[in-house]
Amino acid sequence: MTPPTGTTGAQLDRRQWAFSFALVTSLFFTWGFAYGLLDVLNAHFQTVFGISKLQSTLLQLAYFGAYFVWAPFAGIFMRRVGYKKGIHIGLSLYSIGAIFFWPSAKYEKYGGFVGSTFVIGCGLSTLEVAANSYISVLGTPQYAAARLNFSQGFQGIASFAGPLIASRWFFTGANATSLGTVQWVYLAVAGLGIALNILFFFCNLPEITEDALAEEIDEVGITDGQGPFWQQYRCIFGFVAQTAYVGAQVTIASFAVNFLVDQGIGIDQSKASELFSLCQVTFTVGRFVGVLILNFIDPALLLAFYGFCCSLFCLLVSQLPGYNAVACLFCLFFFESICYPCIFTLGTKNLGVHTKRGSGLIVMGVGGGAWYPPAQGALADATSTRHSYLVPLSGYIAMTIYAAGLVVDQARKNGFSFRNRDELTANLKRAADNFTPTESLPDDMKGRSSSEKKVSNDELVRVV
Repeated sequence: MTPPTGTTGAQLDRRQWAFSFALVTSLFFTWGFAYGLLDVLNAHFQTVFGISKLQSTLLQLAYFGAYFVWAPFAGIFMRRVGYKKGIHIGLSLYSIGAIFFWPSAKYEKYGGFVGSTFVIGCGLSTLEVAANSYISVLGTPQYAAARLNFSQGFQGIASFAGPLIASRWFFTGANATSLGTVQWVYLAVAGLGIALNILFFFCNLPEITEDALAEEIDEVGITDGQGPFWQQYRCIFGFVAQTAYVGAQVTIASFAVNFLVDQGIGIDQSKASELFSLCQVTFTVGRFVGVLILNFIDPALLLAFYGFCCSLFCLLVSQLPGYNAVACLFCLFFFESICYPCIFTLGTKNLGVHTKRGSGLIVMGVGGGAWYPPAQGALADATSTRHSYLVPLSGYIAMTIYAAGLVVDQARKNGFSFRNRDELTANLKRAADNFTPTESLPDDMKGRSSSEKKVSNDELVRVV
């Protein structure tokens, strides 16, 4: 099957661009809500099923393991049939998994919840490959990180809506020891997925193809995406960084409720769930703040700074007691905010014909969320929840090293810059500055003096 014909984001008119951006951004709310509920269910199932912290991390293993297993296939699938059909597949799997929460809750089978969560994870990994990649290429590479941070800000809004609902319906009264409300919440989640699937079916979503993207960067002399996929080191190391970062982010959130309760400052599970929701609010505010900053500051440089701050506050959370540790946890959530979108856009930047495959690889890195929680859960059972926060520290350090490496690589190739640069325009200008007129120039450009032999960008485009 041949890929659908398409265009680049820069070739869409303003109305097409705004419609496509808004439509795809709606998907981010979908998986943000599911992710927000997952972290609270982790603590709720410990109470209902009487399982340990380590056993409760099977939910994270299923959810994020699905990303590791399924995301590469989603990228390959979308290379062949395009973004829109990929979104339909993702929403269908998402809805099916949510529907099966009903019998799992009715018959109180923890294994059923784990299996249903895996199906939801397969659906959401497909949506992430499609939506993250589509938003990244829906315009110039200069503002890709800012665009994706803005869209993912709505994921953050949904992420704190999940714990808010849980604090009201899961942890109060008779619901604190039952699964009755869980089945209704996930039935509503399934209905949301079905409604979005119908909406996308009737909407025209312009297809952005890899061939068009490759032509766009080739025209200005950017050769980063040339060569086989295994030589795209920015993307491959981006996968490593994303695996480490998501593992750290997920395990921080997975044990946040347990951490807050264990501080010994009078916080029960319901209150801890509310505080965790406020942590997600902090995360979301940080993401929208990041959108503003990324319009001016180089994404790799900002990611390196945020990575250092994450490492510092994670260390402090693991060592400080009481309210000091809680304050550091809030700071940690703030500095996590831009990391995932920045790693994704930096890792898939200028991949050309490898864009969708690279997107699948970076999203596969979300599978890191399957490995870190069991490690932290084992350490939490052996020592304490607070000391177990040393486990995610390794993930933040790995991410910081990746970002610092990109800063060094960019400085070596194009010189160091604090500012976010328009690489396409800069390369076009550099080509114009280095252009030497030949006999192929138009008549009105011949006969210029040596001081006039530099041509403007518009003239260069006209010659090409």
